[in-house]
Amino acid sequence: MPPAATPQRAAVILAAGQGTRMKSPLPKVLHKVAGRTMLDAAIDAAEALGCARIVVVVGANSPAVSVRVAARLGQEAVAIQDPPLGTAHAVLAARDALAGFDGDVLVTNADAPLLSAADLEPLFALRAAGADLAMLGFEPAEPGSFGRMITGEHGHLLRIIEARDATEAERSVRGCYAGMLAAPAGKLFDWLSKVGNANAKSEYYLTEIVAIANASGAVVKACYAPERSVIPADTQEQLAAAEAIFQSDARARLMAEGVTMTAPETVYLSFDTQIAGGAAVEPFVVFGAGVSVEAGAVIRAYSHLEGCVVRAGALIGPYARLRPGADIGAEAHIGNFVEVKKVKVGKGAKANHLAYLGDGSVGAGANIGAGTIFCNYDGFDKFDTHVGEGTFIGSNSSLVAPVRIGDGAYTASGSVITQDVPANALALGRARQEDKPGWAERFRAWKLAMRKT
Repeated sequence: MPPAATPQRAAVILAAGQGTRMKSPLPKVLHKVAGRTMLDAAIDAAEALGCARIVVVVGANSPAVSVRVAARLGQEAVAIQDPPLGTAHAVLAARDALAGFDGDVLVTNADAPLLSAADLEPLFALRAAGADLAMLGFEPAEPGSFGRMITGEHGHLLRIIEARDATEAERSVRGCYAGMLAAPAGKLFDWLSKVGNANAKSEYYLTEIVAIANASGAVVKACYAPERSVIPADTQEQLAAAEAIFQSDARARLMAEGVTMTAPETVYLSFDTQIAGGAAVEPFVVFGAGVSVEAGAVIRAYSHLEGCVVRAGALIGPYARLRPGADIGAEAHIGNFVEVKKVKVGKGAKANHLAYLGDGSVGAGANIGAGTIFCNYDGFDKFDTHVGEGTFIGSNSSLVAPVRIGDGAYTASGSVITQDVPANALALGRARQEDKPGWAERFRAWKLAMRKT
């Protein structure tokens, strides 16, 4: 018999919090950890889980969040909670967007930047094993004010109780609610419609559905994630703590895979940084999003890379900057104070110091002298510069795009090149030198005489 089909999944991501404790004009969920917004991290996790439909609940006072969701998922993925009346009310705001959906719904938060698909998958495993409602918990080192998960026989979750309302025995329970759950769409929205607001804040709390589900005869179970995976980032301090956890874990993973880091605590990685075993990263290197480094490459100290590829055996830095679209070929050298943007650099080519290469290509074995500039922008549009294989670009050359330098050609130092250069030619684009004998001596005498008057 063919294997059973995987139940269809959807996700509701809660992103309507005010974020007042962040004390920033930027909405909380648009703050970044490892170069990725917390909102995008939550969406990425939902997509990795195979959620066919994703709805993000946003607040009416956060248009920037709505814009980001619409750009990523489409306007139909935006659900507005207005006014904000609690977490259960927030999930209900997604009901219309999920009309007609009859699979499992994951409810998760957009302010837990370290939460991964692997942490959430056990919720669906509980559903597959017969739980009608699956709740995600964790066991914090300091339970403090977290809501406690009270279980009964056979691991059934009976209720979630706030710490301030718990007895001493209940406060001793280690399991706390993390804020994520999974349930069938129909049952979830039915339970949510029965949540009341008879509490001090007159809000509708998502945790109330545990008791409601139990009262209906449903099976409610809990699974647990590591504390570090579910910690929220509600303040700048918590945001920095999440960043530190990510960086420590990512560095350890790369070193375990064979990447050499002489001072790993000084290297900063992005959520998608790829560095192959056998590569080496010196101190104080920053990797922005979209970087791939192949085996044998060396990234020297104080370099900054984003949106680029570094091929096998290439040498980058120190103090180099690779911007989006840079593709550095095998065994090529990009040295100190060289900036490369949207340029494909061929195998073994060298730009060892003080150059800007923007838009175009550099052929294999070419040598780019110090002070070379690809003049790629006229104030309105960008143009390409193509430097052929085996060329020699003299120091302080300005290559005014669009322009092509043929294979094996030379440009004289200090030249401004405005026209294509044929292969194996020498191009000179500078004024003829003129010497004026005795001029310096006469100038100094004149300046001294002026001081005496």
